[in-house]
Amino acid sequence: MRLLVLGGTEFVGRAVVEAALGRGWEVTVFHRGRHRPPAGVRSLHGDRTAPDGLTALAADDGTWDAVVDTWSAAPRAVLDAARLLRGRAGRYVYISSRSVYAWPSPPGATEDTSLVEGAAADAGATDYPRDKRGGELAAVETFGAQDSLLVRAGLILGPYENVGRLPWWLTRIARGGPVLAPGPRDLPLQYIDVRDLADWVVGAVEKELSGPYNLVSPPGHATMDDLLRACVRATGADTELRWTDPEMILDAGIEPWTQLPVWVPPVGEMYDAVHRANVSRAVGTGLVCRPVGETVAGTWRWLTEIGGVAPQRPDRTVKGLDPEVEARVLAEAGGVPDTTPREGASDD
Repeated sequence: MRLLVLGGTEFVGRAVVEAALGRGWEVTVFHRGRHRPPAGVRSLHGDRTAPDGLTALAADDGTWDAVVDTWSAAPRAVLDAARLLRGRAGRYVYISSRSVYAWPSPPGATEDTSLVEGAAADAGATDYPRDKRGGELAAVETFGAQDSLLVRAGLILGPYENVGRLPWWLTRIARGGPVLAPGPRDLPLQYIDVRDLADWVVGAVEKELSGPYNLVSPPGHATMDDLLRACVRATGADTELRWTDPEMILDAGIEPWTQLPVWVPPVGEMYDAVHRANVSRAVGTGLVCRPVGETVAGTWRWLTEIGGVAPQRPDRTVKGLDPEVEARVLAEAGGVPDTTPREGASDD
Protein backbone atom coordinates (compact mmCIF):
# COMPACT_ATOMS: atom_id res chain seq x y z
CA MET A 1 0.00 0.00 0.00
CA ARG A 2 1.02 3.62 -0.46
CA LEU A 3 0.82 5.94 2.56
CA LEU A 4 1.32 9.68 2.94
CA VAL A 5 2.09 10.95 6.44
CA LEU A 6 1.82 14.67 7.10
CA GLY A 7 4.64 15.01 9.60
CA GLY A 8 6.13 11.59 10.13
CA THR A 9 9.38 12.55 11.87
CA GLU A 10 8.32 12.82 15.53
CA PHE A 11 6.45 10.70 18.10
CA VAL A 12 3.06 9.53 16.71
CA GLY A 13 3.80 10.32 13.08
CA ARG A 14 7.17 8.60 13.22
CA ALA A 15 5.68 5.51 14.85
CA VAL A 16 3.04 5.31 12.10
CA VAL A 17 5.76 5.58 9.44
CA GLU A 18 7.77 2.78 11.04
CA ALA A 19 4.69 0.56 11.36
CA ALA A 20 3.85 1.06 7.68
CA LEU A 21 7.43 0.41 6.59
CA GLY A 22 7.39 -2.74 8.69
CA ARG A 23 4.53 -4.00 6.53
CA GLY A 24 6.40 -3.24 3.34
CA TRP A 25 4.36 -0.17 2.40
CA GLU A 26 5.61 2.68 0.25
CA VAL A 27 5.69 5.75 2.51
CA THR A 28 5.94 9.45 1.68
CA VAL A 29 6.38 12.02 4.45
CA PHE A 30 5.57 15.70 4.12
CA HIS A 31 7.44 17.69 6.75
CA ARG A 32 9.38 20.87 7.46
CA GLY A 33 12.79 19.22 7.35
CA ARG A 34 13.70 19.93 10.96
CA HIS A 35 14.03 16.25 11.86
CA ARG A 36 15.36 13.34 9.84
CA PRO A 37 12.60 10.88 8.87
CA PRO A 38 13.05 7.11 9.15
CA ALA A 39 15.16 5.52 6.46
CA GLY A 40 13.29 4.19 3.46
CA VAL A 41 10.73 6.97 3.00
CA ARG A 42 10.32 9.58 0.30
CA SER A 43 10.39 13.14 1.67
CA LEU A 44 8.55 16.27 0.59
CA HIS A 45 9.24 19.52 2.41
CA GLY A 46 6.85 22.32 3.34
CA ASP A 47 5.55 24.37 6.25
CA ARG A 48 1.77 24.19 6.60
CA THR A 49 1.72 27.47 8.51
CA ALA A 50 3.20 29.39 5.57
CA PRO A 51 1.04 30.85 2.76
CA ASP A 52 2.70 28.61 0.15
CA GLY A 53 3.43 25.79 2.55
CA LEU A 54 1.75 23.05 0.51
CA THR A 55 3.51 23.88 -2.77
CA ALA A 56 5.74 20.80 -2.78
CA LEU A 57 2.77 18.55 -2.07
CA ALA A 58 0.67 20.21 -4.76
CA ALA A 59 3.45 19.85 -7.34
CA ASP A 60 4.03 16.19 -6.57
CA ASP A 61 2.19 13.68 -8.77
CA GLY A 62 1.89 11.01 -6.10
CA THR A 63 -1.31 9.19 -5.17
CA TRP A 64 -1.87 7.26 -1.99
CA ASP A 65 -4.19 4.71 -0.47
CA ALA A 66 -4.38 6.84 2.66
CA VAL A 67 -3.03 9.96 4.33
CA VAL A 68 -2.34 10.20 8.07
CA ASP A 69 -2.45 13.67 9.62
CA THR A 70 -1.35 14.42 13.20
CA TRP A 71 -1.92 18.21 13.12
CA SER A 72 -2.79 19.83 16.48
CA ALA A 73 -3.18 23.54 15.78
CA ALA A 74 -5.45 25.64 13.51
CA PRO A 75 -8.02 23.33 11.85
CA ARG A 76 -7.80 25.26 8.57
CA ALA A 77 -4.41 23.58 7.99
CA VAL A 78 -6.17 20.21 7.98
CA LEU A 79 -8.86 21.58 5.68
CA ASP A 80 -6.29 22.93 3.20
CA ALA A 81 -4.39 19.66 3.09
CA ALA A 82 -7.54 17.56 2.80
CA ARG A 83 -8.88 19.64 -0.07
CA LEU A 84 -5.56 19.34 -1.89
CA LEU A 85 -5.46 15.58 -1.42
CA ARG A 86 -9.09 14.76 -2.21
CA GLY A 87 -8.94 12.61 -5.33
CA ARG A 88 -5.30 11.71 -4.71
CA ALA A 89 -5.74 9.71 -1.48
CA GLY A 90 -8.34 7.08 -0.76
CA ARG A 91 -8.78 7.72 2.96
CA TYR A 92 -8.00 10.55 5.38
CA VAL A 93 -6.86 9.41 8.83
CA TYR A 94 -6.84 12.21 11.36
CA ILE A 95 -5.08 11.59 14.67
CA SER A 96 -7.43 13.41 17.00
CA SER A 97 -7.84 13.29 20.77
CA ARG A 98 -10.32 12.31 23.43
CA SER A 99 -10.16 15.98 24.39
CA VAL A 100 -12.85 16.59 21.75
CA TYR A 101 -15.51 15.39 24.19
CA ALA A 102 -17.45 18.03 26.11
CA TRP A 103 -16.22 18.54 29.65
CA PRO A 104 -16.77 16.81 31.94
CA SER A 105 -16.46 13.56 30.04
CA PRO A 106 -18.38 10.89 31.97
CA PRO A 107 -16.85 7.58 33.03
CA GLY A 108 -17.26 4.99 30.31
CA ALA A 109 -17.52 7.63 27.59
CA THR A 110 -18.04 6.16 24.13
CA GLU A 111 -17.62 7.67 20.69
CA ASP A 112 -21.22 8.91 20.96
CA THR A 113 -20.49 11.14 23.95
CA SER A 114 -21.26 14.85 23.47
CA LEU A 115 -18.54 16.86 21.76
CA VAL A 116 -17.12 20.32 22.42
CA GLU A 117 -19.01 23.19 20.87
CA GLY A 118 -17.67 26.09 18.86
CA ALA A 119 -15.28 24.17 16.61
CA ALA A 120 -15.10 24.81 12.85
CA ALA A 121 -13.18 23.22 10.00
CA ASP A 122 -11.91 26.56 8.67
CA ALA A 123 -11.03 28.10 12.04
CA GLY A 124 -7.73 29.44 13.23
CA ALA A 125 -6.14 28.15 16.42
CA THR A 126 -8.28 28.50 19.55
CA ASP A 127 -7.69 25.82 22.18
CA TYR A 128 -6.63 22.19 21.98
CA PRO A 129 -10.09 20.54 22.24
CA ARG A 130 -11.66 22.81 19.60
CA ASP A 131 -8.62 22.64 17.36
CA LYS A 132 -8.75 18.86 17.35
CA ARG A 133 -12.50 18.80 16.82
CA GLY A 134 -12.09 21.30 14.00
CA GLY A 135 -9.53 19.00 12.41
CA GLU A 136 -12.05 16.16 12.58
CA LEU A 137 -14.67 18.33 10.91
CA ALA A 138 -12.20 19.27 8.17
CA ALA A 139 -11.42 15.63 7.41
CA VAL A 140 -15.07 14.56 7.33
CA GLU A 141 -16.23 17.63 5.40
CA THR A 142 -13.67 16.96 2.65
CA PHE A 143 -13.42 13.17 2.45
CA GLY A 144 -16.88 12.24 3.71
CA ALA A 145 -17.84 10.01 6.60
CA GLN A 146 -17.04 6.78 4.74
CA ASP A 147 -13.52 7.80 3.73
CA SER A 148 -12.35 9.47 6.92
CA LEU A 149 -11.07 7.86 10.12
CA LEU A 150 -10.93 9.83 13.38
CA VAL A 151 -8.46 8.40 15.88
CA ARG A 152 -9.38 9.84 19.28
CA ALA A 153 -6.24 8.97 21.15
CA GLY A 154 -5.97 9.08 24.92
CA LEU A 155 -2.74 9.35 26.90
CA ILE A 156 0.11 8.29 24.59
CA LEU A 157 3.41 6.96 25.95
CA GLY A 158 6.40 5.24 24.42
CA PRO A 159 9.58 5.85 22.40
CA TYR A 160 10.02 9.25 20.71
CA GLU A 161 7.76 10.95 23.26
CA ASN A 162 8.17 14.72 22.94
CA VAL A 163 5.58 15.68 25.55
CA GLY A 164 7.67 14.78 28.59
CA ARG A 165 5.54 12.45 30.70
CA LEU A 166 7.20 9.03 30.77
CA PRO A 167 10.67 10.52 30.04
CA TRP A 168 10.33 12.64 33.17
CA TRP A 169 9.48 9.66 35.36
CA LEU A 170 12.35 7.65 33.93
CA THR A 171 14.83 10.48 34.36
CA ARG A 172 13.65 11.19 37.90
CA ILE A 173 13.80 7.56 38.98
CA ALA A 174 17.20 7.12 37.33
CA ARG A 175 18.57 9.79 39.72
CA GLY A 176 17.83 7.41 42.59
CA GLY A 177 16.95 8.08 46.20
CA PRO A 178 13.46 8.46 47.64
CA VAL A 179 10.86 9.30 44.98
CA LEU A 180 7.46 10.84 45.64
CA ALA A 181 5.09 8.18 44.33
CA PRO A 182 1.50 9.45 44.10
CA GLY A 183 -1.05 7.05 45.51
CA PRO A 184 -2.99 4.99 45.67
CA ARG A 185 -0.44 2.57 44.29
CA ASP A 186 -3.17 0.38 42.77
CA LEU A 187 -4.67 3.33 40.85
CA PRO A 188 -5.84 1.97 37.46
CA LEU A 189 -4.35 3.78 34.46
CA GLN A 190 -5.45 4.06 30.84
CA TYR A 191 -2.88 4.90 28.17
CA ILE A 192 -1.59 3.56 24.87
CA ASP A 193 1.90 2.75 23.68
CA VAL A 194 2.57 4.82 20.57
CA ARG A 195 3.64 1.67 18.72
CA ASP A 196 0.33 -0.03 19.50
CA LEU A 197 -1.49 3.07 18.28
CA ALA A 198 0.53 2.99 15.06
CA ASP A 199 -0.07 -0.72 14.50
CA TRP A 200 -3.80 -0.21 14.94
CA VAL A 201 -3.82 2.76 12.54
CA VAL A 202 -2.11 0.91 9.69
CA GLY A 203 -4.35 -2.07 10.32
CA ALA A 204 -7.40 0.20 10.21
CA VAL A 205 -6.24 1.55 6.84
CA GLU A 206 -5.99 -2.00 5.51
CA LYS A 207 -9.49 -2.77 6.82
CA GLU A 208 -10.84 0.53 5.42
CA LEU A 209 -12.31 1.53 8.76
CA SER A 210 -14.07 4.86 9.09
CA GLY A 211 -15.64 7.03 11.74
CA PRO A 212 -14.43 7.86 15.28
CA TYR A 213 -12.57 5.48 17.58
CA ASN A 214 -11.43 5.99 21.16
CA LEU A 215 -7.87 4.70 20.97
CA VAL A 216 -6.35 3.96 24.34
CA SER A 217 -5.92 0.83 26.42
CA PRO A 218 -8.82 -0.68 28.33
CA PRO A 219 -9.19 0.92 31.79
CA GLY A 220 -6.82 -0.62 34.29
CA HIS A 221 -4.38 -1.97 31.70
CA ALA A 222 -1.75 -1.04 34.28
CA THR A 223 -1.65 0.64 37.67
CA MET A 224 0.48 3.51 38.95
CA ASP A 225 2.45 0.91 40.88
CA ASP A 226 3.03 -1.15 37.72
CA LEU A 227 4.26 1.92 35.85
CA LEU A 228 6.68 3.21 38.48
CA ARG A 229 8.07 -0.22 39.37
CA ALA A 230 8.68 -0.80 35.67
CA CYS A 231 10.66 2.47 35.63
CA VAL A 232 12.77 1.26 38.55
CA ARG A 233 13.49 -2.04 36.79
CA ALA A 234 14.28 -0.42 33.45
CA THR A 235 16.72 2.11 34.87
CA GLY A 236 18.26 -0.21 37.46
CA ALA A 237 18.39 2.75 39.82
CA ASP A 238 18.83 2.58 43.59
CA THR A 239 15.42 4.12 44.16
CA GLU A 240 12.85 3.92 46.92
CA LEU A 241 9.28 4.70 45.90
CA ARG A 242 7.53 6.62 48.69
CA TRP A 243 3.80 6.13 48.23
CA THR A 244 1.96 9.25 49.37
CA ASP A 245 -1.75 9.91 49.87
CA PRO A 246 -3.41 11.99 47.16
CA GLU A 247 -4.73 14.47 49.74
CA MET A 248 -1.21 15.29 50.93
CA ILE A 249 -0.04 15.84 47.37
CA LEU A 250 -2.94 18.13 46.53
CA ASP A 251 -2.61 20.04 49.82
CA ALA A 252 1.00 20.75 48.87
CA GLY A 253 -0.20 22.55 45.73
CA ILE A 254 1.21 19.96 43.33
CA GLU A 255 -0.62 19.88 40.01
CA PRO A 256 -1.81 16.44 38.90
CA TRP A 257 -1.04 15.40 35.32
CA THR A 258 1.51 18.21 34.83
CA GLN A 259 3.86 18.17 37.82
CA LEU A 260 3.29 14.47 38.41
CA PRO A 261 2.77 13.23 34.85
CA VAL A 262 0.16 10.54 34.10
CA TRP A 263 -1.24 10.71 37.65
CA VAL A 264 -4.54 12.32 38.60
CA PRO A 265 -6.46 11.88 41.87
CA PRO A 266 -8.52 8.67 41.92
CA VAL A 267 -11.92 10.38 42.13
CA GLY A 268 -13.45 13.26 40.23
CA GLU A 269 -14.05 14.56 36.74
CA MET A 270 -10.43 14.55 35.66
CA TYR A 271 -9.86 10.90 36.53
CA ASP A 272 -13.10 9.88 34.81
CA ALA A 273 -12.08 11.74 31.67
CA VAL A 274 -8.49 10.53 31.50
CA HIS A 275 -8.53 6.95 32.74
CA ARG A 276 -12.07 5.57 32.35
CA ALA A 277 -12.97 5.72 28.65
CA ASN A 278 -14.88 2.99 26.85
CA VAL A 279 -12.65 1.46 24.15
CA SER A 280 -14.75 -1.55 23.20
CA ARG A 281 -15.10 -0.35 19.61
CA ALA A 282 -11.33 -0.27 19.05
CA VAL A 283 -10.78 -3.54 20.88
CA GLY A 284 -13.42 -5.11 18.67
CA THR A 285 -11.40 -4.14 15.59
CA GLY A 286 -8.17 -5.69 16.83
CA LEU A 287 -6.54 -3.21 19.23
CA VAL A 288 -3.81 -4.99 21.20
CA CYS A 289 -1.88 -3.28 24.00
CA ARG A 290 1.54 -4.51 25.08
CA PRO A 291 2.53 -4.86 28.76
CA VAL A 292 3.58 -1.71 30.58
CA GLY A 293 7.07 -3.12 31.11
CA GLU A 294 7.64 -3.18 27.34
CA THR A 295 6.49 0.42 27.01
CA VAL A 296 8.78 1.60 29.79
CA ALA A 297 11.79 -0.46 28.68
CA GLY A 298 11.43 0.68 25.07
CA THR A 299 11.21 4.31 26.13
CA TRP A 300 14.26 4.03 28.39
CA ARG A 301 16.26 2.33 25.64
CA TRP A 302 15.41 5.14 23.21
CA LEU A 303 16.09 7.81 25.83
CA THR A 304 19.55 6.46 26.60
CA GLU A 305 20.34 6.15 22.88
CA ILE A 306 19.73 9.88 22.39
CA GLY A 307 21.79 10.91 25.39
CA GLY A 308 19.15 10.97 28.10
CA VAL A 309 17.49 14.26 27.16
CA ALA A 310 14.06 13.88 25.59
CA PRO A 311 12.87 16.35 22.95
CA GLN A 312 10.21 18.80 24.11
CA ARG A 313 7.44 20.16 21.92
CA PRO A 314 7.37 23.95 22.25
CA ASP A 315 3.56 24.00 22.22
CA ARG A 316 3.25 21.73 25.27
CA THR A 317 3.81 22.57 28.92
CA VAL A 318 6.99 21.30 30.54
CA LYS A 319 6.23 18.35 32.81
CA GLY A 320 7.72 17.38 36.15
CA LEU A 321 8.13 18.30 39.78
CA ASP A 322 10.78 20.65 41.14
CA PRO A 323 13.24 18.65 43.29
CA GLU A 324 12.91 21.10 46.20
CA VAL A 325 9.14 20.72 46.22
CA GLU A 326 9.46 16.95 46.11
CA ALA A 327 11.94 16.94 49.00
CA ARG A 328 9.70 19.18 51.08
CA VAL A 329 6.61 17.04 50.55
CA LEU A 330 8.54 13.86 51.26
CA ALA A 331 9.81 15.34 54.50
CA GLU A 332 6.35 16.49 55.56
CA ALA A 333 4.32 13.50 54.41
CA GLY A 334 6.81 10.75 55.03
CA GLY A 335 5.23 8.44 52.49
CA VAL A 336 4.96 4.67 52.65
CA PRO A 337 8.16 2.91 51.54
CA ASP A 338 7.75 0.37 48.76
CA THR A 339 8.82 -2.98 50.15
CA THR A 340 7.90 -4.97 47.02
CA PRO A 341 10.78 -7.24 45.97
CA ARG A 342 12.45 -6.04 42.79
CA GLU A 343 13.21 -9.43 41.31
CA GLY A 344 10.58 -11.65 39.75
CA ALA A 345 7.84 -9.04 39.54
CA SER A 346 5.51 -9.13 36.58
CA ASP A 347 5.75 -6.45 33.90
CA ASP A 348 2.03 -6.37 33.15
